[in-house]
Amino acid sequence: MKMVGLKLIRKQKNYNQLKVAMDLSISREALSHYENGKRSPDIEVLVLLSNYFNVSIDFLITGKEFEKK
Repeated sequence: MKMVGLKLIRKQKNYNQLKVAMDLSISREALSHYENGKRSPDIEVLVLLSNYFNVSIDFLITGKEFEKK
C-alpha cells in the first residue's frame, strides 16, 4: 500500500528522504519503498514516523486525518 501521507508530509516540511532516514535510523531505500508501496513498515516504524512528523498513522497512510462518522 502506498503511504500517500508520508510523502506528502515529508515534502510539506521540505525534508528529503535521506534526512528523514538518518534522523530515524532507517535506510533511505526503506523510506522510499514505504512511500511507493513496495514495502509496508511494521507497527514500530509507523509509530516512529507518526511521532517524528507529529501526525496520525491514518494521515501517514491516507493523507487524511481520521474522521468520526
